[in-house]
Amino acid sequence: QVQVVESGGGLVQAGGSLRVSCAASGGTSERYVMAWFRQAPGKEREFVAAISWSGSSTYYADSVKGRFAISKDNAKNMMYLQMNSLKPEDTAVYYCAADRSPTEYFTVIALARRKFASWGQGTQVTVSS
Repeated sequence: QVQVVESGGGLVQAGGSLRVSCAASGGTSERYVMAWFRQAPGKEREFVAAISWSGSSTYYADSVKGRFAISKDNAKNMMYLQMNSLKPEDTAVYYCAADRSPTEYFTVIALARRKFASWGQGTQVTVSS
């Protein structure tokens, strides 16, 4: 199985941009789907975005669609989440998740409910108003 770790969080003003990264290791010879989740204080973990192993298919929660962009670089074993037009509501701990899967096509509903096998420690993103 793959292990993942996030980085790149920080403090950003509303309307600004930030890119968080997820480094994968330990199982990178396998195909897997990767995703970003986030959790704000007092709230449940929320699906944000996901990307298929090849990177050809991406999925977004309605709350971030059009503002966030997920991407990956398999040669570097990296996944990224580019966050633009940030809002205070985006403030949360952002988690990287991965799960072995040869499947390239998913649904947002299935991804949000999926039990991902690997999780990162989280990186804090704070958006000031």
